[in-house]
Amino acid sequence: MNHELQILDGSMGAELIARGHTPRTGLWSAKALLDVPQAVVQVHDDYIAAGASIITTNSYSTIPSYLAKADMAESYLDLTEVAAKLARQSADTALSPVRVAGCLPPLDESYRHDLVPGDAESREIYSELVKVLLPYADLYLCETMSCAREAANASYAARTFDPEKPLWVAWTLHETPGMGLRSEESLQQALEAVMPYEPDAFLFNCTSPSAICAGIEALAALTDKPIGAYPNSYHVPAGWTLDNDKPVEHRDMTQDDFIGFARECRDKGASIIGGCCGVGPSHIDAMVKDFGLA
Repeated sequence: MNHELQILDGSMGAELIARGHTPRTGLWSAKALLDVPQAVVQVHDDYIAAGASIITTNSYSTIPSYLAKADMAESYLDLTEVAAKLARQSADTALSPVRVAGCLPPLDESYRHDLVPGDAESREIYSELVKVLLPYADLYLCETMSCAREAANASYAARTFDPEKPLWVAWTLHETPGMGLRSEESLQQALEAVMPYEPDAFLFNCTSPSAICAGIEALAALTDKPIGAYPNSYHVPAGWTLDNDKPVEHRDMTQDDFIGFARECRDKGASIIGGCCGVGPSHIDAMVKDFGLA
């Protein structure tokens, strides 16, 4: 089934780091909400100028576990609202229609399915996040979900407290193509876990391009709903966390690399395409022009 092509933005945290606005550790991108909120707006604006029709709230790290590193866990809802307001500001001042995706992130470390909180705790936190995002978000994006249970808990909150808006679920994949999620659960298991919440789109993110391309091909055989892809520009090792010293295998993605990725995913059925860590406005701009959307 052919779906209309939709363009996501790219990374926020990596872009803020590259611009010198926030450190790589600790509060990460949440620190910019406190210190330089206008820099967050500028990144949003740059993605819109590049051609993104969907921007994501800078709330990936406004969660209790990250904020606890600065004894600010109790501020997670306040900072999530700041992030939502800033994204809404950029969308509302754009010259063309732009939607805001309310980010529902992992509640502990990315990629670590073994650290996903229990269902009751997860659903409580996700529910509070949805209530805060509700006035500002046009859709909900459960992103970097490393296991089936994690995605189900985030989906539950979105559907329970704001059921009329679109729900998109984005999983992060095992870096070995064909191995399923980071948890090694299959794509079929991942889909079955969220089916009770009837997501409107399924995506893969925060994974190397090769694994995502393989995943898109497999996912296209399992669903008729829109599917999407937004990759990292590098490979992360098993057990990696934001604050540890495990080296990341950087593979800086050129604009031509990203265009090639986008073309391949489009050919395999993806209709929602953007970038994750290491992918910036210049990549989105190049892709948009290549697709003839500029």
